Amino acid sequence: MIAKGQIYASCDPREDRPIRIRIESYQPGDVRAHVVDADTGKRSRRLLVDRLHETATTKAGQPRRTGYVREAPDART
Repeated sequence: MIAKGQIYASCDPREDRPIRIRIESYQPGDVRAHVVDADTGKRSRRLLVDRLHETATTKAGQPRRTGYVREAPDART
């Protein structure tokens, strides 16, 4: 389930350091979520929710190459 404050990392294998985004707002049922850069809070944009994934692998077991995968929840929260 997508929720405000969640952090997602880019699945692009070409990146040395994955791009990280944070969910700023999302209404269940919407096709887009409002996201910002997770580290700076800048670069505000709307992103299709079908680009957000729970796991880093596809149903076939292959590593994802596109979209964003949810990072493990922070143990401090």
